[in-house]
Amino acid sequence: MTEVTSVDTAAKVSKPAGLGPTSLERVHLPRISIKFCTQCRWMLRAAYFAQELLSTFGTDLGEVALVPMTGGVFTVTIWHGDESADGEVNTQEIILWDRKRDGGFPEVKALKSLVRNVIAPDRDLGHTDRALKQQAEKKEDKGEQSEEKKEKCEDCV
Repeated sequence: MTEVTSVDTAAKVSKPAGLGPTSLERVHLPRISIKFCTQCRWMLRAAYFAQELLSTFGTDLGEVALVPMTGGVFTVTIWHGDESADGEVNTQEIILWDRKRDGGFPEVKALKSLVRNVIAPDRDLGHTDRALKQQAEKKEDKGEQSEEKKEKCEDCV
């Protein structure tokens, strides 16, 4: 787990409204924020995803934040950092899931896989990885079948 102690970097990562720069002395990375719409009543869904990520990754995560918003928002964002040779931490923000961009809500296993790909690409997620692999194989099989049908139809014409 990498800690960012620079106030400027911490403020860039996430600064709740109304808090001065001295209020944020440390941000623990990797940090996941789940922004959810309170009008849509998605708090329990957001809390469930946070619970699943914390139970799977434990101390590999620095923190998980639930961020209430309005306007139909549901996004999962991760900030992670790499320490450079001069000891400075460079943070990177990645939007893992956006309900509007990705069309709905993620499956828990897909979200776990996205987080794993960022923080520990070599880590095995066990049954989650096997389930995702089976889904991918089924999609490939369906894709091949539809291509075969197209080819047959084109040959008949």
